[in-house]
Amino acid sequence: MPPLTDPERLEHYRKALTNWRYSGYVAYSQLADEWIRSELGQTQRAFSQRIWEHVIGGGEIDEVRETRPEYLVHQFHHDLRFEVGGRMVYVETRLLMERDIEDTTIYVVNIHDA
Repeated sequence: MPPLTDPERLEHYRKALTNWRYSGYVAYSQLADEWIRSELGQTQRAFSQRIWEHVIGGGEIDEVRETRPEYLVHQFHHDLRFEVGGRMVYVETRLLMERDIEDTTIYVVNIHDA
């Protein structure tokens, strides 16, 4: 998978993650929320911190051009893979990029074992 290298999208992604402690910057689908609670025993806030640590630590963000017809409203989705409690997880996200970087949100769509 090609990494996220577009400077503007990368800056927005990282900026949203720096605000992981606050509501509204990293949001979760019901499916993703249920998975992290039942499978990892974590809250959204704790998992958001884990995503931030992965990215800040140099972990890769894959950028995938969206081809699924039902999601073509989004040009890309962004995937991460990292270890949590001895498990490799796959995290699919969408970058809801706003003109004002302070209003950008990362939406966690799906999480499962990698």
